[in-house]
Amino acid sequence: MRTITLYLASLFLLFLSHQVAGQEKYEKKIEVLKAQKEKITQQEKDALKFQIKDINRRVSKGDLSAEEAKLLKAEAAKKRAKNIENRIAIVENQILLLERNQDDALVLMESDTITHEGFRFGIDIDGKPAFSFRSREWKKDIKYDRRTYSDFVFAIGLNNAIIEGQSLDDSPYKVGGSRFFEMGWQWRTRIFERSNWIRFHYGFSFQFNGLKPDDNQIFVQNGNQTVLEEFEFELDKSKLRMDNLVFPVHFEFGPSRLRKTEKSFRYSIQNQFRIGLGGYGGFNLGTRQKLKYSRNGERVKDKFKRDYNTSDLIYGLSAYAGFDGILLYAKYDLNPIFKDATVKQNNISLGLRFDL
Repeated sequence: MRTITLYLASLFLLFLSHQVAGQEKYEKKIEVLKAQKEKITQQEKDALKFQIKDINRRVSKGDLSAEEAKLLKAEAAKKRAKNIENRIAIVENQILLLERNQDDALVLMESDTITHEGFRFGIDIDGKPAFSFRSREWKKDIKYDRRTYSDFVFAIGLNNAIIEGQSLDDSPYKVGGSRFFEMGWQWRTRIFERSNWIRFHYGFSFQFNGLKPDDNQIFVQNGNQTVLEEFEFELDKSKLRMDNLVFPVHFEFGPSRLRKTEKSFRYSIQNQFRIGLGGYGGFNLGTRQKLKYSRNGERVKDKFKRDYNTSDLIYGLSAYAGFDGILLYAKYDLNPIFKDATVKQNNISLGLRFDL
Protein backbone atom coordinates (compact mmCIF):
# COMPACT_ATOMS: atom_id res chain seq x y z
CA MET A 1 0.00 0.00 0.00
CA ARG A 2 2.78 2.35 0.97
CA THR A 3 4.57 1.56 -2.31
CA ILE A 4 1.44 2.43 -4.32
CA THR A 5 1.05 5.71 -2.43
CA LEU A 6 4.65 6.69 -3.15
CA TYR A 7 4.18 5.80 -6.82
CA LEU A 8 1.02 7.94 -7.11
CA ALA A 9 2.76 10.83 -5.35
CA SER A 10 5.65 10.61 -7.83
CA LEU A 11 3.26 10.68 -10.76
CA PHE A 12 1.50 13.73 -9.30
CA LEU A 13 4.80 15.60 -8.83
CA LEU A 14 5.86 14.70 -12.38
CA PHE A 15 2.56 15.96 -13.77
CA LEU A 16 2.81 19.15 -11.71
CA SER A 17 6.38 19.84 -12.90
CA HIS A 18 5.29 19.25 -16.51
CA GLN A 19 2.45 21.72 -16.13
CA VAL A 20 4.76 24.32 -14.60
CA ALA A 21 7.30 23.83 -17.43
CA GLY A 22 4.53 24.09 -20.02
CA GLN A 23 3.24 27.28 -18.43
CA GLU A 24 6.73 28.80 -18.42
CA LYS A 25 7.22 27.81 -22.07
CA TYR A 26 3.84 29.33 -22.97
CA GLU A 27 4.62 32.59 -21.13
CA LYS A 28 8.02 32.79 -22.80
CA LYS A 29 6.39 32.51 -26.24
CA ILE A 30 4.08 35.39 -25.35
CA GLU A 31 7.08 37.50 -24.33
CA VAL A 32 8.92 36.69 -27.57
CA LEU A 33 5.91 37.68 -29.67
CA LYS A 34 5.52 40.97 -27.82
CA ALA A 35 9.22 41.69 -28.39
CA GLN A 36 8.71 41.00 -32.09
CA LYS A 37 6.25 43.88 -32.32
CA GLU A 38 9.02 46.32 -31.46
CA LYS A 39 11.44 44.57 -33.78
CA ILE A 40 8.99 44.83 -36.68
CA THR A 41 8.73 48.60 -36.32
CA GLN A 42 12.49 49.06 -36.15
CA GLN A 43 13.08 46.72 -39.07
CA GLU A 44 10.67 48.56 -41.36
CA LYS A 45 12.18 51.91 -40.36
CA ASP A 46 15.67 50.63 -41.21
CA ALA A 47 14.41 49.37 -44.57
CA LEU A 48 12.86 52.79 -45.27
CA LYS A 49 16.18 54.50 -44.47
CA PHE A 50 17.91 52.17 -46.91
CA GLN A 51 15.43 53.04 -49.69
CA ILE A 52 15.67 56.77 -49.05
CA LYS A 53 19.46 56.58 -49.11
CA ASP A 54 19.32 54.83 -52.49
CA ILE A 55 16.89 57.45 -53.87
CA ASN A 56 19.15 60.29 -52.69
CA ARG A 57 22.12 58.62 -54.38
CA ARG A 58 20.22 58.43 -57.65
CA VAL A 59 19.28 62.12 -57.36
CA SER A 60 22.93 63.09 -56.80
CA LYS A 61 23.93 61.10 -59.92
CA GLY A 62 21.26 62.86 -61.98
CA ASP A 63 19.10 59.80 -62.64
CA LEU A 64 16.09 61.25 -60.78
CA SER A 65 14.69 64.73 -60.49
CA ALA A 66 13.83 66.23 -57.07
CA GLU A 67 10.11 65.86 -57.82
CA GLU A 68 10.46 62.21 -58.82
CA ALA A 69 12.50 61.53 -55.69
CA LYS A 70 9.82 63.16 -53.51
CA LEU A 71 7.13 60.89 -54.97
CA LEU A 72 9.27 57.76 -54.55
CA LYS A 73 10.03 58.64 -50.92
CA ALA A 74 6.33 59.17 -50.19
CA GLU A 75 5.44 55.80 -51.75
CA ALA A 76 8.19 54.07 -49.78
CA ALA A 77 7.06 55.62 -46.50
CA LYS A 78 3.43 54.64 -47.18
CA LYS A 79 4.46 51.06 -47.98
CA ARG A 80 6.58 50.67 -44.83
CA ALA A 81 3.82 52.12 -42.61
CA LYS A 82 1.35 49.62 -44.07
CA ASN A 83 3.87 46.82 -43.54
CA ILE A 84 4.20 47.76 -39.85
CA GLU A 85 0.42 47.82 -39.43
CA ASN A 86 -0.14 44.44 -41.12
CA ARG A 87 2.78 42.63 -39.52
CA ILE A 88 1.94 43.82 -36.01
CA ALA A 89 -1.65 42.68 -36.59
CA ILE A 90 -0.32 39.22 -37.49
CA VAL A 91 1.74 39.03 -34.28
CA GLU A 92 -1.20 40.24 -32.15
CA ASN A 93 -3.37 37.53 -33.66
CA GLN A 94 -0.69 34.95 -32.82
CA ILE A 95 -0.75 36.15 -29.20
CA LEU A 96 -4.56 35.85 -29.10
CA LEU A 97 -4.35 32.32 -30.52
CA LEU A 98 -1.85 31.27 -27.85
CA GLU A 99 -3.90 32.79 -25.06
CA ARG A 100 -7.12 31.24 -26.30
CA ASN A 101 -5.73 27.75 -26.96
CA GLN A 102 -3.01 27.65 -24.29
CA ASP A 103 -0.30 27.01 -26.94
CA ASP A 104 -2.30 24.17 -28.55
CA ALA A 105 -2.56 25.64 -32.06
CA LEU A 106 -0.77 26.00 -35.36
CA VAL A 107 1.48 29.05 -35.24
CA LEU A 108 3.19 30.83 -38.13
CA MET A 109 6.83 31.63 -37.52
CA GLU A 110 8.17 35.11 -38.06
CA SER A 111 7.80 36.13 -41.69
CA ASP A 112 9.86 39.25 -42.36
CA THR A 113 9.41 41.50 -45.34
CA ILE A 114 12.11 41.05 -47.94
CA THR A 115 15.07 43.33 -47.20
CA HIS A 116 18.82 43.03 -47.49
CA GLU A 117 18.62 40.71 -44.44
CA GLY A 118 16.55 38.07 -46.28
CA PHE A 119 13.41 36.36 -44.89
CA ARG A 120 12.22 33.24 -43.03
CA PHE A 121 8.88 31.45 -43.27
CA GLY A 122 7.44 28.25 -41.83
CA ILE A 123 4.94 26.52 -39.52
CA ASP A 124 5.33 25.40 -35.91
CA ILE A 125 3.18 22.62 -34.47
CA ASP A 126 3.20 22.42 -30.68
CA GLY A 127 6.32 24.58 -30.58
CA LYS A 128 8.26 22.38 -33.02
CA PRO A 129 8.94 23.34 -36.66
CA ALA A 130 6.97 21.23 -39.12
CA PHE A 131 8.04 23.25 -42.17
CA SER A 132 10.68 25.96 -42.53
CA PHE A 133 12.24 27.99 -45.31
CA ARG A 134 14.99 30.59 -45.01
CA SER A 135 16.27 32.71 -47.88
CA ARG A 136 19.91 33.39 -48.49
CA GLU A 137 21.07 36.64 -47.01
CA TRP A 138 21.74 39.36 -49.54
CA LYS A 139 25.32 40.22 -48.73
CA LYS A 140 25.55 43.10 -51.18
CA ASP A 141 23.23 45.39 -53.08
CA ILE A 142 22.56 45.09 -56.79
CA LYS A 143 25.09 47.24 -58.61
CA TYR A 144 23.09 50.14 -60.00
CA ASP A 145 25.42 51.09 -62.85
CA ARG A 146 27.52 48.40 -64.52
CA ARG A 147 30.09 49.98 -66.82
CA THR A 148 32.36 47.01 -67.62
CA TYR A 149 31.48 43.69 -69.27
CA SER A 150 33.62 40.80 -70.48
CA ASP A 151 33.38 38.34 -73.39
CA PHE A 152 35.11 35.28 -74.75
CA VAL A 153 36.32 36.07 -78.27
CA PHE A 154 37.34 33.83 -81.13
CA ALA A 155 37.95 34.55 -84.80
CA ILE A 156 38.72 32.48 -87.88
CA GLY A 157 39.41 33.30 -91.51
CA LEU A 158 41.89 33.59 -94.38
CA ASN A 159 45.52 34.55 -93.94
CA ASN A 160 48.15 35.80 -96.37
CA ALA A 161 51.02 38.27 -96.76
CA ILE A 162 51.52 41.68 -98.34
CA ILE A 163 54.90 41.47 -100.09
CA GLU A 164 56.87 44.60 -100.92
CA GLY A 165 56.71 45.46 -104.61
CA GLN A 166 54.18 42.73 -105.32
CA SER A 167 50.40 42.60 -105.52
CA LEU A 168 48.33 40.24 -103.40
CA ASP A 169 47.24 38.44 -106.58
CA ASP A 170 50.84 37.35 -107.11
CA SER A 171 51.26 35.99 -103.58
CA PRO A 172 53.23 32.72 -103.34
CA TYR A 173 50.83 31.52 -100.64
CA LYS A 174 47.59 29.61 -101.20
CA VAL A 175 44.58 31.85 -100.68
CA GLY A 176 42.20 29.18 -99.41
CA GLY A 177 44.80 27.07 -97.63
CA SER A 178 46.43 29.85 -95.59
CA ARG A 179 44.24 30.48 -92.55
CA PHE A 180 44.32 32.12 -89.13
CA PHE A 181 42.65 31.39 -85.81
CA GLU A 182 42.37 33.62 -82.74
CA MET A 183 40.86 33.17 -79.30
CA GLY A 184 41.02 35.23 -76.13
CA TRP A 185 39.21 37.27 -73.52
CA GLN A 186 38.22 40.91 -73.68
CA TRP A 187 36.69 43.56 -71.45
CA ARG A 188 34.63 46.49 -72.66
CA THR A 189 34.12 49.62 -70.59
CA ARG A 190 31.78 52.52 -71.23
CA ILE A 191 33.89 55.68 -71.47
CA PHE A 192 31.32 58.39 -70.72
CA GLU A 193 29.07 58.63 -67.67
CA ARG A 194 25.77 59.08 -69.53
CA SER A 195 26.49 57.69 -72.99
CA ASN A 196 27.39 54.27 -74.34
CA TRP A 197 28.17 55.44 -77.88
CA ILE A 198 31.91 54.83 -77.37
CA ARG A 199 33.36 51.83 -75.52
CA PHE A 200 36.96 50.94 -74.71
CA HIS A 201 37.87 47.31 -75.48
CA TYR A 202 40.98 45.61 -74.11
CA GLY A 203 42.15 42.08 -73.35
CA PHE A 204 44.46 39.32 -74.54
CA SER A 205 44.39 36.85 -77.42
CA PHE A 206 46.30 33.90 -78.84
CA GLN A 207 46.79 34.26 -82.58
CA PHE A 208 47.74 31.37 -84.90
CA ASN A 209 48.72 32.63 -88.37
CA GLY A 210 49.30 29.99 -91.05
CA LEU A 211 50.89 30.31 -94.49
CA LYS A 212 50.77 27.52 -97.10
CA PRO A 213 53.27 27.99 -99.96
CA ASP A 214 52.18 27.24 -103.50
CA ASP A 215 54.03 25.34 -106.25
CA ASN A 216 55.49 22.56 -104.05
CA GLN A 217 57.65 24.97 -102.04
CA ILE A 218 58.84 24.99 -98.42
CA PHE A 219 60.47 27.56 -96.13
CA VAL A 220 64.24 27.25 -95.80
CA GLN A 221 66.34 29.20 -93.31
CA ASN A 222 69.70 30.30 -94.71
CA GLY A 223 71.48 32.32 -92.04
CA ASN A 224 69.48 35.49 -91.39
CA GLN A 225 67.35 34.94 -94.50
CA THR A 226 64.24 32.76 -94.85
CA VAL A 227 63.24 31.97 -98.42
CA LEU A 228 60.96 29.64 -100.35
CA GLU A 229 62.56 26.77 -102.22
CA GLU A 230 61.10 23.93 -104.27
CA PHE A 231 60.97 20.64 -102.36
CA GLU A 232 62.58 17.51 -103.83
CA PHE A 233 59.49 15.31 -103.24
CA GLU A 234 55.86 15.82 -104.17
CA LEU A 235 54.19 17.60 -101.23
CA ASP A 236 50.77 16.76 -99.89
CA LYS A 237 51.01 19.62 -97.39
CA SER A 238 53.40 22.43 -96.53
CA LYS A 239 52.51 24.94 -93.84
CA LEU A 240 54.28 27.51 -91.67
CA ARG A 241 52.46 28.49 -88.46
CA MET A 242 53.31 31.43 -86.20
CA ASP A 243 51.84 31.42 -82.67
CA ASN A 244 51.50 34.83 -81.00
CA LEU A 245 50.27 36.22 -77.70
CA VAL A 246 48.91 39.74 -78.21
CA PHE A 247 47.01 42.36 -76.24
CA PRO A 248 44.35 44.02 -78.44
CA VAL A 249 43.00 47.50 -77.73
CA HIS A 250 40.01 48.93 -79.62
CA PHE A 251 37.68 51.89 -79.46
CA GLU A 252 34.20 50.65 -80.31
CA PHE A 253 31.45 52.87 -81.71
CA GLY A 254 27.75 52.12 -82.07
CA PRO A 255 24.27 52.59 -80.63
CA SER A 256 22.83 50.72 -77.65
CA ARG A 257 19.55 50.39 -75.77
CA LEU A 258 19.12 51.68 -72.24
CA ARG A 259 17.31 49.35 -69.85
CA LYS A 260 16.42 51.21 -66.67
CA THR A 261 14.64 50.11 -63.49
CA GLU A 262 14.40 51.48 -59.98
CA LYS A 263 17.36 49.34 -58.89
CA SER A 264 19.62 49.41 -61.93
CA PHE A 265 20.27 50.60 -65.43
CA ARG A 266 22.11 48.74 -68.15
CA TYR A 267 23.23 49.57 -71.69
CA SER A 268 22.62 46.69 -74.10
CA ILE A 269 24.37 46.29 -77.48
CA GLN A 270 22.36 43.20 -78.36
CA ASN A 271 21.25 43.24 -82.03
CA GLN A 272 22.99 46.59 -82.54
CA PHE A 273 25.51 47.59 -85.21
CA ARG A 274 29.01 48.32 -83.93
CA ILE A 275 32.42 49.08 -85.35
CA GLY A 276 35.80 48.81 -83.63
CA LEU A 277 39.10 50.44 -84.57
CA GLY A 278 42.42 49.79 -82.85
CA GLY A 279 45.47 47.61 -82.75
CA TYR A 280 47.45 45.03 -80.83
CA GLY A 281 50.91 44.35 -79.51
CA GLY A 282 52.60 41.26 -78.12
CA PHE A 283 55.24 38.70 -78.86
CA ASN A 284 55.88 35.54 -80.83
CA LEU A 285 55.53 32.30 -78.84
CA GLY A 286 56.95 30.01 -81.47
CA THR A 287 57.16 29.13 -85.17
CA ARG A 288 56.91 25.69 -86.75
CA GLN A 289 56.70 24.15 -90.21
CA LYS A 290 54.77 20.98 -91.10
CA LEU A 291 55.43 18.88 -94.17
CA LYS A 292 53.54 15.86 -95.53
CA TYR A 293 54.84 13.98 -98.55
CA SER A 294 55.58 10.56 -100.01
CA ARG A 295 59.15 9.24 -100.30
CA ASN A 296 59.82 5.91 -102.01
CA GLY A 297 56.20 4.92 -101.45
CA GLU A 298 56.34 5.78 -97.77
CA ARG A 299 54.18 8.55 -96.30
CA VAL A 300 56.27 11.00 -94.28
CA LYS A 301 55.27 13.69 -91.80
CA ASP A 302 57.92 16.20 -90.67
CA LYS A 303 57.55 18.90 -88.03
CA PHE A 304 60.26 21.52 -87.58
CA LYS A 305 60.13 23.96 -84.69
CA ARG A 306 62.66 26.66 -85.47
CA ASP A 307 63.07 30.38 -85.36
CA TYR A 308 62.81 30.82 -89.16
CA ASN A 309 63.90 34.45 -88.56
CA THR A 310 60.33 35.43 -87.66
CA SER A 311 59.83 38.65 -85.70
CA ASP A 312 59.88 38.37 -81.92
CA LEU A 313 57.68 41.42 -81.33
CA ILE A 314 54.22 41.48 -82.87
CA TYR A 315 52.25 44.70 -83.41
CA GLY A 316 49.64 45.82 -85.89
CA LEU A 317 46.29 47.38 -86.73
CA SER A 318 42.88 45.71 -86.51
CA ALA A 319 39.24 46.55 -87.09
CA TYR A 320 35.85 44.88 -86.96
CA ALA A 321 32.25 45.72 -87.84
CA GLY A 322 28.94 43.91 -87.60
CA PHE A 323 25.79 43.24 -85.61
CA ASP A 324 25.51 41.81 -82.12
CA GLY A 325 28.26 39.19 -81.60
CA ILE A 326 29.00 38.33 -85.28
CA LEU A 327 31.54 40.67 -86.86
CA LEU A 328 33.66 41.01 -89.98
CA TYR A 329 37.27 41.15 -88.75
CA ALA A 330 40.53 42.30 -90.34
CA LYS A 331 44.07 42.64 -88.96
CA TYR A 332 47.42 43.68 -90.41
CA ASP A 333 50.85 43.14 -88.84
CA LEU A 334 53.04 46.25 -89.04
CA ASN A 335 56.04 44.16 -88.07
CA PRO A 336 57.60 42.10 -90.90
CA ILE A 337 57.05 38.35 -90.89
CA PHE A 338 60.78 37.70 -91.32
CA LYS A 339 63.46 39.88 -89.73
CA ASP A 340 66.20 41.35 -91.93
CA ALA A 341 64.54 40.00 -95.07
CA THR A 342 65.67 41.46 -98.39
CA VAL A 343 62.00 41.61 -99.42
CA LYS A 344 59.63 42.77 -96.66
CA GLN A 345 56.48 40.71 -95.97
CA ASN A 346 53.62 41.62 -93.63
CA ASN A 347 50.92 39.26 -92.43
CA ILE A 348 47.30 40.17 -93.25
CA SER A 349 44.09 38.40 -92.15
CA LEU A 350 40.40 38.65 -92.99
CA GLY A 351 37.62 36.62 -91.39
CA LEU A 352 34.78 36.48 -88.90
CA ARG A 353 34.95 37.32 -85.22
CA PHE A 354 32.49 36.09 -82.58
CA ASP A 355 32.00 37.80 -79.20
CA LEU A 356 30.32 35.32 -76.86
